[in-house]
Amino acid sequence: MSKHVLFDLDGTLLDTARDFTQVLNQLLRQYGTDEVLHSRVKETVSDGARALIKLGFGVDETHENFNTYLQELLDLYAIKITNTEAELFEGIPELLERINTENFLWGVVTNKPSRFTTPLLKNFPAMQNAAVVVCADHVSQSKPSPESLFLACKTLDCTPQECIYIGDHKRDIDAGKNANIKTIAVSWGYFPAHIQLQDWNPDLIVDSPDQIASFLFN
Repeated sequence: MSKHVLFDLDGTLLDTARDFTQVLNQLLRQYGTDEVLHSRVKETVSDGARALIKLGFGVDETHENFNTYLQELLDLYAIKITNTEAELFEGIPELLERINTENFLWGVVTNKPSRFTTPLLKNFPAMQNAAVVVCADHVSQSKPSPESLFLACKTLDCTPQECIYIGDHKRDIDAGKNANIKTIAVSWGYFPAHIQLQDWNPDLIVDSPDQIASFLFN
């Protein structure tokens, strides 16, 4: 059985989509562009800020203003973090408490830059016991590269075989497989309705944090 638990952040531990919907629509209003529905943002946000610019403005990286839009979105998000509406998904605080009680080490491995991750996590007391937090700027290659997971294992002084990685995106599962870490896919995350989690070939699919606890401790 795995001794340590690593989590993706957005869409796995934290429901951050509301913040992104607000800042994207704020930016779109500034440019007189139609707002987008929260449901569309929720399906897109795990693909990153660039994907949100494409969604909102209907342009790609070749557009002359793409990088301007992107930087403005990120700046707005940095401000929003100070008054975040993000929440831990239901059952996550209890899961983390159980992991702590069982003396497992746990941490976060995210493609989110530390510029946003560090201040965001400070809003959540339950997140303060994380033994490691690896962000995109801590490695040369983001997920699905296994580099960030290897760094987390090194920090925890454990082998990949002693960990399990939990995420809501195919790249999370691919990163785990590339690192030879067992993987769990969560069904409450950020992905389009047509996605079939079994197509990612995780070791386990769960519909609630309680099912993660049952897998880890029973």
